[in-house]
Amino acid sequence: MTMKVDMLELSERSARFVLSNTTPAFANSIRRAMLADVPTFAIDDLNIYNNTSVLYDEQLGLRLALIPLATENIDDYTTQDECTCEEGCPSCEVSITLSAEGPKMVYSGDLISSDPGIQPADTNIPIIELKEDQRVVLEALAHKGLGKDNAKWQAGVACGYKNLPLIRVNNCDKCGLCVSECPKGIIYLDEEGAKVADENLMDCILCKLCEEACEIDAISVKEDESSFLFTVESDGSYSSQQLIINAGNTIKAKATEMQEILNNL
Repeated sequence: MTMKVDMLELSERSARFVLSNTTPAFANSIRRAMLADVPTFAIDDLNIYNNTSVLYDEQLGLRLALIPLATENIDDYTTQDECTCEEGCPSCEVSITLSAEGPKMVYSGDLISSDPGIQPADTNIPIIELKEDQRVVLEALAHKGLGKDNAKWQAGVACGYKNLPLIRVNNCDKCGLCVSECPKGIIYLDEEGAKVADENLMDCILCKLCEEACEIDAISVKEDESSFLFTVESDGSYSSQQLIINAGNTIKAKATEMQEILNNL
């Protein structure tokens, strides 16, 4: 059977979709790829020229490293491990400068990047509050990396899935116990007995409380082992749609590489 994708919700930062006619292993590989194998840019090193704020240099570096960077032209860059340079060059790093003096709140929008395509995904992320006569002057160096190496390169911040439920009702005696036990309120009674509204089926959490409450075993709740409901959230490095596409491309590239290796054995 052909794999199928049904998009339920899609916005710039989040998405929900159903992946069906596939295996748990493939569904999990998509989840892992979105979290760990899609490359992004993140601030990885600092040259601090002046810091009279209340934060230590290391604390300031941690805050800057966790600012998501939008990466429109990431394919134009290589990772430091793959680059032929020894100390960083325009092929593997982006310079981002910050010069601020108090009193003011410094935001991610105050960062100035040498590449217009590598910018903070949000301009309103607070970095530090500077008081009177406090200054911060620094150069941050952003490098390309993967989420599996460090969380600062993790483009997907909340990517998960669950099996779709299979709910069957047979010979219901209309006692209503399953309706009262369902924590999501997706079961109702009609003239024929207990029913689940198709539009509410996605809300089922597979707790099986309705099944346990039924004294005549009229209702059964199982997992569909070939269909999965995905919930995806991007940190802003990519749109949610591009994050999903990049995850699929990553898996495809790995599969192609393995096939080439096996063919050469």
